[in-house]
Amino acid sequence: MTFSLRAGLAAALSLAAAPALAHAVLAVTQASPNQTYRGVVQIGHGCDGKATTGLTVTIPDGVIAAKPMPKAGWELSTEKGPYARAYPSTHGTVSEGVKTITWKGGSLPDDFYDEFVFQARLTDAVAPGGTVYFPVRQDCDGATVDWREVPAAGQSARDLKNPAPGVRIVAAAAASPAAAAGPASVKAGDLTIEAPWIRATPGGAKVAGGYLQVTNTGKEPDRLVAASIPLAGRGEVHQMAMDKGVAKMAPVEAGLVIKPGETVVLKPGGYHLMFMDLTGPVKAGEPIEGTLTFARAGTVAVRFAVGAIGASAPEAGGGHQHH
Repeated sequence: MTFSLRAGLAAALSLAAAPALAHAVLAVTQASPNQTYRGVVQIGHGCDGKATTGLTVTIPDGVIAAKPMPKAGWELSTEKGPYARAYPSTHGTVSEGVKTITWKGGSLPDDFYDEFVFQARLTDAVAPGGTVYFPVRQDCDGATVDWREVPAAGQSARDLKNPAPGVRIVAAAAASPAAAAGPASVKAGDLTIEAPWIRATPGGAKVAGGYLQVTNTGKEPDRLVAASIPLAGRGEVHQMAMDKGVAKMAPVEAGLVIKPGETVVLKPGGYHLMFMDLTGPVKAGEPIEGTLTFARAGTVAVRFAVGAIGASAPEAGGGHQHH
């Protein structure tokens, strides 16, 4: 393995030991192999009192399919390059991808706080018990701080002047037992409910889309009339359809009919659940307990997996990545 995979990933230390005065830290400090990771770089200070005007995140070996989130007022760019080796993906194998992400052109005063967000996939090259480091370069007015120091074996990150932000790698079951188990099929009378999931939402969002598959093995039709999760004020069944080239969405007022012997799939771009009046963000990789209400089968408890923001299909520990 390269330095990033062997020294960078295998240095076992608690991320709680990251220096409290570090300007660049990651909000999510624990993750598992073969899962989607949502990186949130938190910037709490400028450089010696100077405003932050640019930020560059380096994507280490063993991490693929990095995608940055645009940020209002900042110019966004990426640089691509070869990976240390080829990795399997949902669309075959990939051998290159985004290696650095840069936001520039904005201005974050020293006494303000902000976050810079990206999404990436941790591969099986990152092993539980180690740490993945994402070096960050912070550019300010006439000054630069390079947060890329990695502790040696047995050394604490507190001993470093400019420690690189790190993510502790743990086994999937330790990271989230519910997520590792995944959503199981649920039987409710003649209905079988499979793969319920929800798209993660950015901060401040008030709606979230939910999806699933339901099969009716009985002799009578049933109707899906409502859904709920603790974060939402209400949940409805909606339909998205094209009308003269324009996508339109409307509630299915009488509920979605599941005929005898029929399997109905709720998916992005078609029938789906709409959770509204959210009181907080739906976070990728963190399952949510909820309910589905049917006209005949009644109210059924389900566990929704949570895919990535903009995901087109569910995936263990995160969302579907497009490479």
